[in-house]
Amino acid sequence: MAKNLDNVMLWKQACDIFKEDILPSIITNYELDGIKDVPARCEAWNNWTDSLCKDHIISDWQYNNWSYPYYL
Repeated sequence: MAKNLDNVMLWKQACDIFKEDILPSIITNYELDGIKDVPARCEAWNNWTDSLCKDHIISDWQYNNWSYPYYL
């Protein structure tokens, strides 16, 4: 539960960090043709939120219920 965590990251915060820090490498590595690689973006988002959950930054509920950001 989120109340068991010291500091909980909100979905918007996670989206902002993902967009600024992770998405550029996805674009550089998988989208040189200018076409969105949705599977790569979704996998990166899943890996990102999984790491947040394992590091106790987000709760299990957040991990299981957050939607994908609009730009994926």
